[in-house]
Amino acid sequence: MKTLVIITHPNMAASRVNKSWLEELQKQGDFTIHELYKEYPDENIDISKEQKMLKAHDRIIFQYPLYWYSTPPLLKKWFDSVLQYGWAYGPDGSKTEGKEIGVAISTYGSEESYQPTGFNQFTLEEILRPVQALVHFISATYLPHFALSDISNLTDERLTQSSIDYIHHIKSVKPVVVG
Repeated sequence: MKTLVIITHPNMAASRVNKSWLEELQKQGDFTIHELYKEYPDENIDISKEQKMLKAHDRIIFQYPLYWYSTPPLLKKWFDSVLQYGWAYGPDGSKTEGKEIGVAISTYGSEESYQPTGFNQFTLEEILRPVQALVHFISATYLPHFALSDISNLTDERLTQSSIDYIHHIKSVKPVVVG
């Protein structure tokens, strides 16, 4: 299975988690790694190039830090630009059909804060619902997310283990069965 990891971090140099995950991905050699902010510092997305990249892969993972309960701005722009009517959905819009799509996300808040009774009042599953809806809309299959929370209290050991777990997750995760 050909896997594309689309990393969207606006300041990778300052990132601890996403940089560690990226470094672990690079060691593997069997993933296509695509850093949106590195590729498009001017945010001028090459739609044709992105669509070709999507077509060439079976599994797509969107890796990013949670940004105001959503994606970083460039990823939202990427969704709006690349997943076009007539290409990803609508008449003749079947290019993403059958693809497996998932999310790898890091959060500043603790796992406990992402509970109905926690500070954020919503679970990560609920916060990621728009991505799940997007995946469904383009006839792809949604994969369970991978998350690392409470990054402000992250030990080196926990970060290292998270990076290993992330690779295992990408290689072994099974689609969510909705019904």
